[in-house]
This record gives sequence, structure tokens and C-alpha cells, in this order.
Amino acid sequence: MAARRYDPERRQRIIDAAIRVVGRSGIAGLSHRTVATEADVPLGSTTYHFKTLDDLLVAALRQANEGFAKVVREHRSALADPRCDLAAELARLTGEWLGGDRTGVELEYELYLAALRRPALRTVAAEWCEEVAELLARRTDPRTGRALVALLDGICLQVLLTGGKYDEEYARDALTRVIGASD
Repeated sequence: MAARRYDPERRQRIIDAAIRVVGRSGIAGLSHRTVATEADVPLGSTTYHFKTLDDLLVAALRQANEGFAKVVREHRSALADPRCDLAAELARLTGEWLGGDRTGVELEYELYLAALRRPALRTVAAEWCEEVAELLARRTDPRTGRALVALLDGICLQVLLTGGKYDEEYARDALTRVIGASD
């Protein structure tokens, strides 16, 4: 019997491969076999680390969810500063994120929206919303924080679905209205 090869990075390579497969072929193209091929690992490795495709999608979504939440986290101190124009900063950060790796943004939303049909993904899909809403609630209140996240989600989805250009001025105005309504 051959000795088992030590491969501590295999699980991460499988997650990365799943993200690439979904990015290229959509969720419909995801299978243990396509991921194993993409990761260049035996098929049994994917099922060893991820018993079901939902388990694999949860791991991929958790990693992909780092997009906008990471941008907000990196600017946490500026957003928490009462001298900062919260609406302007959120509009700018959203534009920065949408203007970056478009494939990554689309992938994040594809995995996020997959939670509509896959209940196993719902908790993970909600995590980034809650994290960003909690951060924004420090400057506003919990309801306004959630409303700002919902508005940003809507703006981002419209840009992605229509292929339109992100309008930072429009986003800033809409965010200002929501923030102002909470005062």
C-alpha cells in the first residue's frame, strides 16, 4: 500500500478550483469531478474534504464573500470617524470594488444568489450583510445599517445585471437620503 502523500494545501486548492469553475461555468458547471480536474487532485479528495456540493459551495461562498466586506473592513476606521461623510465614502468604496476584478464581483453575487435555491448557503450569504450592517450601525443605527447594505446590494446588482456604468454620484445621493431619513 502506497504511503499517503502529505498535502496540507489540498483543501484550499479545491476551494480555489471550485471558485474558478463557478466563475467560468456557473454553478450549473460545478461538480466534484470538474473541481477535481481543475484542482488536479483525485476525485476522492474533493469528496473527502467536501461530502456534498453544498459543503463545497459554502466554503467557496465564505471565501468569495470577502470581497466588499473586506473593502469595508479595511476602511473601518474612516467609516467610523464622525467627520467622515459616510455616504460619500460608501459610494466611493462601492465604486472601487465594482471597478476592480469584475469576475470576482460577479462570482461573489452568483454564489450569494445561489442561496435562494440552496438553503445550506443562506447562513453564509447573510454573514457579510450582517458584518457590514453592524459596522455601519456604529455610525447610524441597526435598521439604517441594514437599509444601507440593502441599497448597496441593489445598486451593485443593477450595475452587474445591466452591464451599466456605476454612478457614484447617484449612489452617494441615495445613501445620503437613507442616512438622513434615520436622523
